[in-house]
Amino acid sequence: MTSSPRVTVWNEYRHELQDAHIGAIYPEGIHGAIAAGLREHNLEVRTATLDEPEHGLTEATLAETDVLIWWGHKAHREVDDAIVERVKARVLGGMGLVVLHSGHFSKIFKSLMGTTCDLKWREGGDKERLWVVAPGHPITEGIGEYIELEEEEMYGEHFDIPVPETLVFVSWFTGGEVFRSGCCYSRGAGKIFYFRPGHETLPTYHNKEIQRVIANGVRWAAPTHQVTRNFGNRQPLEAIGR
Repeated sequence: MTSSPRVTVWNEYRHELQDAHIGAIYPEGIHGAIAAGLREHNLEVRTATLDEPEHGLTEATLAETDVLIWWGHKAHREVDDAIVERVKARVLGGMGLVVLHSGHFSKIFKSLMGTTCDLKWREGGDKERLWVVAPGHPITEGIGEYIELEEEEMYGEHFDIPVPETLVFVSWFTGGEVFRSGCCYSRGAGKIFYFRPGHETLPTYHNKEIQRVIANGVRWAAPTHQVTRNFGNRQPLEAIGR
């Protein structure tokens, strides 16, 4: 482990290229905006996108990644199953994973959760208020009682995920819905943080509080030491009498 976690921000990078409005909000891509925010928090960041060879997630890249951030939406099915298994193996081996917004429906998140990860949703100008329900948790450092976003896509319960090991944020929307918006898990030796905000048509990833939460999530999910896990047939440590 380095003193600063090495982060790879992964994004489909389709909306920004195909929709001029979205491209104007994120001229460097959603991944570029997230990466810029993380660099302001002194994190070492690289990016990768769907249409790169091996989706930018080669064995070498993942070996040099302490935490992978995942944003996906319209092209979940285009992610190669072999790459999903490669990422999953790294998470089980200790790499952190931060899944953002519509990444809830990604192959990697559904595989690690073991559920449909389905939910209710609506685009329509809702205000979102993300309440901190785990005060003192490292992911909430520097955040007050809540974060308020003037406009966001609504996600509503029931969210078909396993019960979070720690629930950090709960969202309320002006339409009346609530949603578990900040969920922590462990899988194998790796840690996973799901964070809800980030609809592609809105400038959410330019928000300083959202950037801080993502940076905090990276530091929480990063492995603190090299994880060694031994499996398979082993000889006894002591003599076994007959």
